[in-house]
Amino acid sequence: MPRRTTLTLDDDVARKLEEAQKAGRPLRAVVNEALRRGLSPPQPSKGTAAFRVKPKRMGVRPEVSLDSIEQLLDRLDGPSRR
Repeated sequence: MPRRTTLTLDDDVARKLEEAQKAGRPLRAVVNEALRRGLSPPQPSKGTAAFRVKPKRMGVRPEVSLDSIEQLLDRLDGPSRR
């Protein structure tokens, strides 16, 4: 069932609605269409595939664990000067 409500519009939005009305589109239809689009989850563009990451092997496993930043930094710094 349709519902009535009062909205306070920003000036730029009101101007766009006036332009749509001058083009012969009913205010109610324009507002409902815009609200439906704005409140719906985004739809992927037609013809655009979803972005996917394809993993690639990077070669031989390193001698140092990549999970330890300290080991990696020590390896890069070379022999310690401590």
